[in-house]
Amino acid sequence: MTHLTQIAAAREGILTQEMATVAEAEGISAEVLRRRIAEGSVVIPANRLHASLKPKGIGEGLRTKVNVNLGISRDSPDLEAEMAKATRAMALGADAIMDLSCEGDTRAFRRRLVGSLPATIGTVPAYDVLGCRERDFADIPADDWLAAVENHAQDGVDFMTIHAGITRESVERLQRSGRIMSIVSRGGSLLYAWMQATGQENPFYSHYDEVLSLCAQYDVTISLGDAGRPGCTSDATDAVQVAELITLGELALRAREREVQVMIEGPGHMPIDQVEANVLLAKRLCHGAPFYVLGPLVTDVAPGYDHITSAIGGAVAAAAGADFLCYVTPAEHLRLPTAEDMEEGLVATRIAAHAADLAKGIPDAQEWDDHISRARRDLDWEAMFALALDPAKARRYREESRPGDEDTCTMCGRLCAVRTMNRAVAELDSSMFNMQTKERR
Repeated sequence: MTHLTQIAAAREGILTQEMATVAEAEGISAEVLRRRIAEGSVVIPANRLHASLKPKGIGEGLRTKVNVNLGISRDSPDLEAEMAKATRAMALGADAIMDLSCEGDTRAFRRRLVGSLPATIGTVPAYDVLGCRERDFADIPADDWLAAVENHAQDGVDFMTIHAGITRESVERLQRSGRIMSIVSRGGSLLYAWMQATGQENPFYSHYDEVLSLCAQYDVTISLGDAGRPGCTSDATDAVQVAELITLGELALRAREREVQVMIEGPGHMPIDQVEANVLLAKRLCHGAPFYVLGPLVTDVAPGYDHITSAIGGAVAAAAGADFLCYVTPAEHLRLPTAEDMEEGLVATRIAAHAADLAKGIPDAQEWDDHISRARRDLDWEAMFALALDPAKARRYREESRPGDEDTCTMCGRLCAVRTMNRAVAELDSSMFNMQTKERR
């Protein structure tokens, strides 16, 4: 039996079950969604082997999606702890889980994620090429990079970061660039080192058609990784980044020609005044493909608070048209995130995503704000908690500092503006009612 990819089905006029599910969840026309998938401005990452998946759409006109990174490593190999994080992330509203496991039994963890979670699951196959095998770069054949892609596809992952845009030409450009941070992409650095050790072209670039064949076979969405993304604000929007973006645009067209869904990954670290222009440039050069950004982090001076620097950049990026935000935690640059770090990073990124959805006019975004605003006006605390992005924290703050009067909080007490206005308006309404009653008599 031939399995059509989502984009192939859309081009044939077929409305898949995944499309119907996404259209209903987003509150948009299924036909509009189908057309956007056909043209490539929306993707539904949905590996045909991921039986537990609840599909999500990413792209034009849809709610901004949020991804959580996690995974095992040599220093933190606790698979159960990472599974607990993934489950908690889902409960807190994450749309996608990206497994960045780099050492240990990565395949067992990956299969657990796919087998038990309805989230969209992403991976970076390049990590397995070196991290799971004790070899020097010069001893790794090009075929091993493709084999890793096939293994991940067979395990049911829905999207893969493939750093196909870093080439020998871009390596030479990087060496002339004078960057402070050079390459900060883990996958990009591995491919750079491999090319330097072997003298060969990036296998994901030279064998790109084979990568696309594997993705088409399983309907894996290819997420074209930005190996040259800026790792500090000083390196932002330089020739290395922009030249790679041009290459990614060319690769995106080739993916669509092979009926493989594709999205583009973006920066990184970037001053806030460059964020919007970068989003618009990426959308233009990459032909409207969904744009997936890490942050961007708008300053480099806040280790321990990078969930905030990232949320600022993420809100600006998504309001300008970015479609998918990768969360950043307070532990960025410092350690593997704890469960608490994960929660803080996820909530901050969800705030950024929703703020952007308000600006983009996404269906139901303003309605959510209006509902909680009416609850605040009415001093309906239970309704406020139920509508809050993080209900547990809102309730805990209230319980930890109880006011003398239930229709106030301990900040303003009897001087609460909402309480004052409610009473003043009620008195005015009562006075007007009495006056109208007298006039009718």
